Amino acid sequence: MALLTITWGLNWPIMKVGVTGYPPLYFRTLSMWLGLPVLWSVLRVRGVALTIARRDWRAVGLLAVTNMIVWHVVIILAVQALSSGRAAILGYTMPIFSAAWGVALFGERLRRRHVVGIAAAAAGVALLLWHEFDSISGRPLAALGMLVAAACWALGTQQMRRTAIAAPTLAIVFWMTLLTALVMSAATLAFERERWSTPDATTLAAIVYNGVVIFGFTQPLWLIMARTLPPLASSMSVMMIPVLGTLAGAWWLGEKLHWQDGAAIVLVLVAIGSVMLPGRRRPQRA
Repeated sequence: MALLTITWGLNWPIMKVGVTGYPPLYFRTLSMWLGLPVLWSVLRVRGVALTIARRDWRAVGLLAVTNMIVWHVVIILAVQALSSGRAAILGYTMPIFSAAWGVALFGERLRRRHVVGIAAAAAGVALLLWHEFDSISGRPLAALGMLVAAACWALGTQQMRRTAIAAPTLAIVFWMTLLTALVMSAATLAFERERWSTPDATTLAAIVYNGVVIFGFTQPLWLIMARTLPPLASSMSVMMIPVLGTLAGAWWLGEKLHWQDGAAIVLVLVAIGSVMLPGRRRPQRA
């Protein structure tokens, strides 16, 4: 979880630098095609079979849409319009949407400490956005798109935990990534073909980082967590990512920090602890 937080948190300013002056969909497409051989190599080393039963392909496609396709298309477009910190904060409203999906669609019951965690996460996100509302209002479509992507990703997290696909998670991740790469390739071919160019050294480094680290390690790790942990726990466990993304953006890209950022970090830690720490067990009678 610590490695996931670090690699994903640092990736927000890295993506911002990578898509500055470069076609965003093409950037993401190159990253995915670079990451697929890395992911395939991991499967080979671990001896994981890529076989998916015919009856499960529809479910794999649906999981790819909610967990990856909508998310990756929207965030790479939004991060070009918004600051890396704002994009990360809006994207990681996902745990709040995940809790709402769980109650609305899957009949989950929220414990008191879960409600406290969701409230703390919401307050932390609001504090992180305290000085950003004026800027975001100037880019309403990008901000709205990030919220839609977060809601879609939250639904995918719930679906991933409940999937009945009889295949290893890494095999599912490989095929989901391949499907997403094909969709991204079609999108950049349709809308960005005239802007394709050879990336400079900085953009190439960002592509390599996304391909090897994000699609070869972080994304598979997250989806394994999403299938293993309860949806609310896995969702809330990534709440430190927008905090790290905001801090990294301030250090690297010169985005200003305020006292609200420190308060938000405390609230996010409370939110994570409320759902991740084990509850008290009542003593059993003899």
